Amino acid sequence: MGTSSLKSFIQVILSLAVALGIFWYLYQDLDVKSLQAQLLSSHWGWILCSLGIAWVGYWIRGWRWALLIQTKGEQLPVSAHRAYHAVMVGYLINLLVPRAGEVARCGVLVRNNGIPLGQGLGTVIVERSVDLLFLGATILLAFLLENQLFISLADQLLDLDQLAHQWSKHFPLLLGIGLGMGIVLFLLGKKYRKHPFLQKVFLFFRQLIAGLRFIGSLQQPLGFWISSLVIWVIYFLTMYTVSLGIESAANLSASQVLLVMVMGSIGMIAPVQGGIGTFHALVAFILIEFGVPEADGKIFAAIIHGTQVVLVVVVGLASWIMMLKLPPWKKPFTD
Repeated sequence: MGTSSLKSFIQVILSLAVALGIFWYLYQDLDVKSLQAQLLSSHWGWILCSLGIAWVGYWIRGWRWALLIQTKGEQLPVSAHRAYHAVMVGYLINLLVPRAGEVARCGVLVRNNGIPLGQGLGTVIVERSVDLLFLGATILLAFLLENQLFISLADQLLDLDQLAHQWSKHFPLLLGIGLGMGIVLFLLGKKYRKHPFLQKVFLFFRQLIAGLRFIGSLQQPLGFWISSLVIWVIYFLTMYTVSLGIESAANLSASQVLLVMVMGSIGMIAPVQGGIGTFHALVAFILIEFGVPEADGKIFAAIIHGTQVVLVVVVGLASWIMMLKLPPWKKPFTD
């Protein structure tokens, strides 16, 4: 095993250990009988409905990816059908190795459609950039709708009244410190702009801007933006229908479910397999803040994550098998 392979293997094992550690810590005291009772009392019609909605979301994500690969003046090189199957293979691989699914789904199109790996990965970066923008917008919307909860959480960590008093009392000094720090950061950034960390930061923003510009070259840019919006609406509907199916969470308002979705999305971003542990911890935490009993909040997180994992495994394996059955792409013969 080479050095890079060993390093990757160690990273996978460490991320899995962290995920399982968080999961064990969160659920070590959970009563099995409580879990069984919650599962039996849940309305599984709503939960199955959430799986159907989630599946539609996966298909739309595949269709959006196909649009992204199609640029003006070119024929569509990948059908939405094949792009969907490649996306599902990617989700399946992500359950085993964090972030490896992005390469895996591009590999599927390399094999079956002859799409260059670099081109595929470039479109994935654009996708992730857009999803990050929508996540930011969703967080802002959740804050506007549930600002009292944010203030309450902040108040638990510090005295907001005292902080406001000190801020107004020392405003000129704080403004001067802020301007001074801004100048210092600017000078440091200018001096150390070649530093690897800053290069990564600059690269991220360059990729983000380039990605947004690239969307304008698509044959259907409006379709891309609409599908991106629909994907996030579907994320919300998936969470909302699950809440209707679980008795202790059925009374949550739409804005509260939106905040639960935001916390779950942040948990899924963590570099662990399938968001295991991090998703459960953040979703359970915010549900407890909404007055849901601790055990029920943990069970809610386990049910929605567990059912989604089952969906990804079943559908992902089916997509993998279907794509493997297709003959490998061959470069057309030209004189």
